[in-house]
Amino acid sequence: MFAHELMTGQPVVIAHDATLSAAAELMRIRGVGMLPVVDYMRAHKLVGVITDRDLVVRGLAFGHGGSAKVHEHMTRDPLVTVAPETPVKEIALLMARHQLRRIPVLDDAGTVVGIVAQADLAVLVGPTDPSLVERVVEGISRPGALTH
Repeated sequence: MFAHELMTGQPVVIAHDATLSAAAELMRIRGVGMLPVVDYMRAHKLVGVITDRDLVVRGLAFGHGGSAKVHEHMTRDPLVTVAPETPVKEIALLMARHQLRRIPVLDDAGTVVGIVAQADLAVLVGPTDPSLVERVVEGISRPGALTH
């Protein structure tokens, strides 16, 4: 199985110059915990990601209000991404190693074409390879360093 078979295609994205309030509202409406951040809405070229955790830990915890910009609080480098042809075992390894619940899928031009989430692995891979999903959950769940 490959990323293009697992991913949620055409994910909702947000522009780097949008506000944290706009990001939070979009996450609420769409029921997602991560948004790919793009430099230009038409091109969908990935420049970062912002998560619900980023909104709290990098935004609210430092007293930044909803008018702060996404690019001030997003994760930029290093960004972990995969191509549509990336095998599921490689995706699982990246998720566990980097403690990621979601990984953007990019085409050759760097355009966001999908997202592979931990839930996608659980639902689509878990029935046939539960140990792979277990290793991913273990890796993601280990204590991590504080971010700022």
